Amino acid sequence: MDNEDELEALRRKKLLEMQGNLAEQKQADEQQKAQEAERAKRAQILRQILAPDARERLSNVRLVRPDMAENVENQLIQLASMGRINRLLTDSDIKDILARLTETKRETKIERR
Repeated sequence: MDNEDELEALRRKKLLEMQGNLAEQKQADEQQKAQEAERAKRAQILRQILAPDARERLSNVRLVRPDMAENVENQLIQLASMGRINRLLTDSDIKDILARLTETKRETKIERR
């Protein structure tokens, strides 16, 4: 009888472990789905306010400076949600925005004497 009790205790312990792992996996799946939904929502908003060439420009910037691309996208999404963007933004508009963001940097000039 003692062996059966130990066996039953091991079974219960294993079952609880499996349930815990299942709950963790389910939580991770839900979190991933939420992130994917957020990305899809962002992409949809950007498709509505950016012309194809402007989206391409932003994706190229993302390859080199992901933080800057993220910053620009966040600003554009915020402006769109406030209703301050009333037309499609073109490549030249994105260039202007990027130029304004990068002009705050100092350029180092080396003078030869």
